[in-house]
Amino acid sequence: MSMLQKHRIRVLIVDDSALVRRILSDGIKRDPDLEVIGEASNPYAARDIMVENRPDVITLDVEMPKMDGVTFLKHYMPVMPIPTIMISSLTQQGQRITLDALESGAVDFIPKPQVGVVDELPKLQEEINRRIKSAAQISVAHLKRENRREVRAVTNLGSTTDRVIAIGSSTGGVEALTRILPAFPADAPGIVIVQHMPGGFTHSFAERLNELCRMQVKEAEEGDRVQPGRILLAPGGLKHMTVVRSGGQYRVALIDGDPVNYSRPSVDVLLNSVARAAGVNVAAAILTGMGKDGAEGLLAIRQAGGRTLAQDEETSVVFGMPSVAWSLGGAESLAPLENIPALLVNALQRRDN
Repeated sequence: MSMLQKHRIRVLIVDDSALVRRILSDGIKRDPDLEVIGEASNPYAARDIMVENRPDVITLDVEMPKMDGVTFLKHYMPVMPIPTIMISSLTQQGQRITLDALESGAVDFIPKPQVGVVDELPKLQEEINRRIKSAAQISVAHLKRENRREVRAVTNLGSTTDRVIAIGSSTGGVEALTRILPAFPADAPGIVIVQHMPGGFTHSFAERLNELCRMQVKEAEEGDRVQPGRILLAPGGLKHMTVVRSGGQYRVALIDGDPVNYSRPSVDVLLNSVARAAGVNVAAAILTGMGKDGAEGLLAIRQAGGRTLAQDEETSVVFGMPSVAWSLGGAESLAPLENIPALLVNALQRRDN
């Protein structure tokens, strides 16, 4: 075997459709950096392949007989964590299932064409191969059962009326936010968040978080007030989210603009606005994600007197955004995910004292 073959990314395709498996397999095999080590029509066949010949990346269909893809994902991730890309529809039901998968450790998803699979799926192949290569660089070791650590809940709050918490995240952020946001008490300072997601998904994600959290969670709308007990999630799609001061209140403004760091909404745009509007009254964190979005904005908050931190490498799915924020000097410290809620709130309480 050549050196090139030794370093090929090994892919397992799991899909109940023989046609989809063939199209994906043919497209993956055309890339010299990728290798298909197996195809499975159901999770039970997939499990046997995984045990015998562990893949680097799995592409996993959502809807399959005997056991759906998300249930299968939840079974193997705690014992055999492997970067997994979900193949799912973008219907409302498909969005809910996709969010469930991302919360359970899937690192990406690819929308499956609803009609014309033979013609439409091959058009996505270059993008699919690119995402497989990206997924292979992602660590999901923190999902292993013995590595899972409980998030520290936050209690004993003081006055939070004029305080703001800001959070930015990307790859791995859905799972991270799902873990930490329920740790904030009902009277925590107002929280504003940019999580890189396609349009439509943020509304479903906000609804899901609202069921889990003691704070109220909603997809942000123009003019929403940033206030204690409320979490505002930037809507995915065509606008950036900013925070502006209006009298003695902080409010959300959704603005037009080109993508920043390839993102819209952008974490940098949000954090720069928070630095201008709230200054010393801010505590902010950059969580797991690819790229550098949020690093400059976090630095602006720190320079304005706010408190800042970034998720550490060990607990990050991708130590990209946090690493750049740390290197640039935007983050005062690096912290494991499970400590971040308490650190953010405590930073604002220390500011009061």
